[in-house]
Amino acid sequence: MKPAYVHVFSFQNERVDVGIAPYNGTYYSLFTITYSLLKLGDGALPKIWSGRTHAETAELTDRLNYSIDIDKRLYREDIRGSIVHAGMLAKQGILTETELNSIVGGLETIRDKFDAGTQRIPDDAEDIHMAIETLLTEKIGSPGKRLHTARSRNDQVATDFKLYLKEECKRVQLELTALLGELCSKARTHLNTVMPAYTHMQRAQPSTYAHYLMAYAQMFRRDYTRLSDLLERMDECPLGAGALCGTSYDIDREYTARELGFRAPTQNSIDSVSDRDYAVELLAALSLIQTHLSRFSEEIILWCNQEFRFIEIGDAYTTGSSMMPQKKNPDVAELIRGKTGRVYGDLTALLTVLKGLPLAYNKDMQEDKEAVFDALDTVLLCLEAFTAMLASVKVNTVHMRNAAADGFINATDCADYLVARGLPFRDAYAIVGHLVSVCVENVSTLENLPLDVFKNFSELFERDVYDVLNIENCVNRRGSEGGPSPVSVQKQIEAIEAFIGDI
Repeated sequence: MKPAYVHVFSFQNERVDVGIAPYNGTYYSLFTITYSLLKLGDGALPKIWSGRTHAETAELTDRLNYSIDIDKRLYREDIRGSIVHAGMLAKQGILTETELNSIVGGLETIRDKFDAGTQRIPDDAEDIHMAIETLLTEKIGSPGKRLHTARSRNDQVATDFKLYLKEECKRVQLELTALLGELCSKARTHLNTVMPAYTHMQRAQPSTYAHYLMAYAQMFRRDYTRLSDLLERMDECPLGAGALCGTSYDIDREYTARELGFRAPTQNSIDSVSDRDYAVELLAALSLIQTHLSRFSEEIILWCNQEFRFIEIGDAYTTGSSMMPQKKNPDVAELIRGKTGRVYGDLTALLTVLKGLPLAYNKDMQEDKEAVFDALDTVLLCLEAFTAMLASVKVNTVHMRNAAADGFINATDCADYLVARGLPFRDAYAIVGHLVSVCVENVSTLENLPLDVFKNFSELFERDVYDVLNIENCVNRRGSEGGPSPVSVQKQIEAIEAFIGDI
């Protein structure tokens, strides 16, 4: 007898006709079973995309190919997109109203079960898109199989991803808004808290704690607006682009885009499914947020050190040592600083994935979500933790004031005093440099030098030089826009508060 093979004749109406075809090619039906009972190999259902290939995929292929553990968080976006897609198909006469109602009802039930944590993802689910389609077909039968008409997973996943990222961007913006509010609140309290400002980590000029805080407020405001710019660019809907060249069905992409909350549909079907610029832009924006958090964390770590003693972090945001009982470690700030490299790595990973890909969709692009999800989770946690830590900080105003007094940070003001009396700045600069040397040799400060010492270097010095050298006066005189004077910083605070109010 010639060899024979099992042949699956059809997958119609949830039933599978199984038979054999002997060597002469005549087909003999053996039996019919329901789709839901069909098992292959280790229990996996046939792949949705099977047809071109006949052999089962290797277990290693499945492990490499499956993304369900990563993309399962997109279930709400996938269901939302499918409901709108079904509505469009019905509007265009491709689905009946009965089919539409069945599909929508089934999808809403699945969504509610996922929300409640009672919906189990099929063990053999390749990704969240196929998982939901399989669950829907099991629930409502044949109409579930018609949902994918005029749609590919390529445009489906791009739409899901954009829908998800639009909401996540807004979550990040909410955390940035909370941080900006905390910065403004702290700055109002410390308008007159004098401290040294640094260049090259050396004391440079007099500033205030409020001035420092508002410098970071400017960074986080830019982070907020950067996300707003991204949201504008990514506000185009890929659904309807199909695998890469659209569809022959009479679909309405304007309707789909509008119902999903997009400004418009994407304009080129190939670009629609191969574009991940928005994901890269988001990772770049998140990297900058993390950069700013890391820089601020570094200063907090320094300022709470015993060599500075400018601030003290609340106990809830520090840890101790397993050996040294005196330790109070700024672990929250250190971890935020450390996690910055992780976010940078996510950006580098996606750029590397994309750099050599030809158009249009390639499976490499499945690697986009893990990097983006990881960066989002990390930045959201860091923003929330940093804001709480900052709120717990106690400021040691005495140590800040003493540091400002000891670092000759009023030397520029001393030079400006001479310039105001007609001396060229370079000559004034040299004279004050000699005066600082005298102070260093005598362990003194400029404001404590006797007047006759000043006059030894220039007769232009008078007793009013001591008013000029007073640290608080130095700060108050710096009233130029953006400067550290209380009046200037007050304007900076009001500008940020107005920005928050307009959100």
